[in-house]
Amino acid sequence: MRTTIAMVLCSVSSLALGGAAYAQTAPAGQTASPTSTVTEIIVTARRRDEALQDVPQVVDVVTAETVNKLNIRNFNEVQSIVPGLQLKNESNGIGGGGQLRGIQYDINVSPNPTVAFYQNDAPLQALVVLQSIYDIGQVEVLRGPQGTLRGQATPSGSITITTKKPDLYRPGGNISVTASDTGGRNVNGGFGIPIINGIAALRVAGSIEDNEGNRVHTIQTGPGSDTRGPNNHTESGRVSLLVTPADFLRLEGVYQRMNSRSRSFDQYASFSLFNPAAAPSPSLIDPGDRQSIEETPRAFSQKFEVYNWRAELSHLGQRLIYQGEHYTLDVNGRTNADQANFIPGRDSYQRTPTSSKFTSHELRLQNEERLFDMFDYVIGGFRSRLESHVTNLQDTPVFLPAAFGGGLATIVTTPIVIKPVPLYETSFFGNLTAHIGQSTELSGGVRHIDQKSDDGSLTIAGSTVIPTPGYNDKGWVYAASIKHNFGDDLMVYANTGTSRRVGPNVIGDFSVAPSALEKSFTNLPAETSRNYELGLKSSFFDKRLRLNVTGYHQTFKNFPYKGSDNIYYVNYGATVTGGVVTITPGVAVLSYAAPVPVEVNGVELETAYNVTPNWNLGLLASYSLGKIKGGVVPCNDLNSDGKPDALTGPPTLAALQARVGANNLSTCKVTQRSAFQAPFSATAQTEFHMPLNDNVEGYVRGLFTFLGDSQGDPTFNYDQVKSYGLLNVFLGARSPARGWELSLFAKNLLNVEKATTVGSPAQTNYQRLTLPTFTTVAATATSTYSIINSTPPREFGINLRYAFGAR
Repeated sequence: MRTTIAMVLCSVSSLALGGAAYAQTAPAGQTASPTSTVTEIIVTARRRDEALQDVPQVVDVVTAETVNKLNIRNFNEVQSIVPGLQLKNESNGIGGGGQLRGIQYDINVSPNPTVAFYQNDAPLQALVVLQSIYDIGQVEVLRGPQGTLRGQATPSGSITITTKKPDLYRPGGNISVTASDTGGRNVNGGFGIPIINGIAALRVAGSIEDNEGNRVHTIQTGPGSDTRGPNNHTESGRVSLLVTPADFLRLEGVYQRMNSRSRSFDQYASFSLFNPAAAPSPSLIDPGDRQSIEETPRAFSQKFEVYNWRAELSHLGQRLIYQGEHYTLDVNGRTNADQANFIPGRDSYQRTPTSSKFTSHELRLQNEERLFDMFDYVIGGFRSRLESHVTNLQDTPVFLPAAFGGGLATIVTTPIVIKPVPLYETSFFGNLTAHIGQSTELSGGVRHIDQKSDDGSLTIAGSTVIPTPGYNDKGWVYAASIKHNFGDDLMVYANTGTSRRVGPNVIGDFSVAPSALEKSFTNLPAETSRNYELGLKSSFFDKRLRLNVTGYHQTFKNFPYKGSDNIYYVNYGATVTGGVVTITPGVAVLSYAAPVPVEVNGVELETAYNVTPNWNLGLLASYSLGKIKGGVVPCNDLNSDGKPDALTGPPTLAALQARVGANNLSTCKVTQRSAFQAPFSATAQTEFHMPLNDNVEGYVRGLFTFLGDSQGDPTFNYDQVKSYGLLNVFLGARSPARGWELSLFAKNLLNVEKATTVGSPAQTNYQRLTLPTFTTVAATATSTYSIINSTPPREFGINLRYAFGAR
């Protein structure tokens, strides 16, 4: 199968679907080789400027030129050109994250991400980054364990973004205008001007965007239905100041603000399309229909403010750098809780008003001139503080007994307030690189991490207080590498490194008598991993052809794995009557997490070829297979066969107790994938351009993104996704000096309509009053439809860009 895939991709590349990122004109951050037309890309992966081909690790670079050429308007689209990268915004508007190298990231489980995000050298929450993208300098995707050189220790990688800097000597700017047939409208750009020539400069940039999001519309038209279409609106602005009052001193400051609001329906499809044995739905809905059974959409508003500042002091060949950042975010989200549309005309919701404040400081010292003509070093310290204020307002429908008609009695709103507890991280790090002769390099680094938070609490309905444990985790991570250059065109390297993430606390099990097994799935130990990597970087034909290949092996201990199924457990509640405490068992449900061993093996490939001065090709490919190796996870296993059961509703208390005994829940031992994404993916790009006359140059470029077979949840048999590819094509004209460019584009040109994730049949949880006591019992209504995600809709559009001066 993989041989067939490789042959197809090679054929596609030969038909001109390759590397537009490797154009012959060198933008900022790149330099042209004096012996060829290939652009040399400069990166800061190791906290200093280096040629990409000299860095002994995998770094995928997305330049400002690539962003413009491929009409990337939202940061999430970066995943379409970086294989193996998955970027995701949470549907409630509160969180987001990235995944690389075969392991899953769930923001609801782990407090620390698997992939960290940085903007202008300071850590930033993914939620702030995964928005409109504009006026950037460069994006670098660093693969593998990170932490000995920058802010946070992560097991899978880091993504760094630099925004465009003011020019001290020349004014200049750019503007880009896009309109498409899917309702997309985007205007973005930036303008800079020297305030004091050579000493101070200012740059102002901004973006305004409207689009129709997932383009999903509701099929409901009755009373209470919101028939308006989906809409996303984002406004963002950024001001950057650069001051160099002396040759040895450099000061930078950036302020960024963003306001966004969104209204969207979840996309549904008939579950019988995936499970032919399932009951047919009243109206057949296919993924290509882009329809929803919800009567009202989910909605959220977001407001971010980011302050980023930096000071650099250079003296005696050394540089002292202080990097600071403070950001605030406010999010108000509303999610439709009646996912099965069980209550026509009266929706219930989950509301999540959230605010956060984050501050970080980093001080580091590094050399500018090599010590003893041999050593480079970086040493420093990092400190951060995060505080979040979260309230969850949960609606619960309550129905009358059947004897009283069984109708809706009321909707009870239960506020759950999470006590704001600051999270602190303090760390110290150091790296030393030894250059042995002209060909060999040895590098090593360590970092000591101290993360802690105080005990917190949940206050439910203003009276019940549930304590939540804090944490105090300390540990070391390290990285080491060796590389050797066999001439100017071949470099071989080997890396090893570790990572550490604090263990999460899973909130939601409020039993007054939890078992030891329950506790092991709610208070998890710290995760650690170890990685080994071997790679080569090479060039041929006077550097017109580049070929880089890397293989790696990574093992995890206590990886926090969370499946998509809700786990039923015996919950003990306490009531007090006349001073007498009564403990009563019942059936409750929660998505637990489990500390499991994981092994990941993978290969990554990068190749770029300048066929002629006017035609270039490129191919990036990633294969990463992560597996849980005999992990013990919570599951629903009522028949005691050691395998998760496919339940359509909650079991009876007697049946559950008979199975789980004093453990209160079941477990299964599993060996399965550790990530819900395709192990194999690849992207191919190309551009061919030619002069039409002395003042106009025409071009055609293409982007093909391929994703192999995947499965969402290994315990769910109906969410398998067969391989597919998406083709984007661009046709246009520009000035030879790139002062202006007019482009017509088609994204998903072949109109591929495929469900990329498939959930179990949608459910609505509610309570029903019982006679004669009028106490409530939990119940679940199950739909014949599933919530899905699908490929983006086909989009035709036009883009006009204009730039002048210092761009």
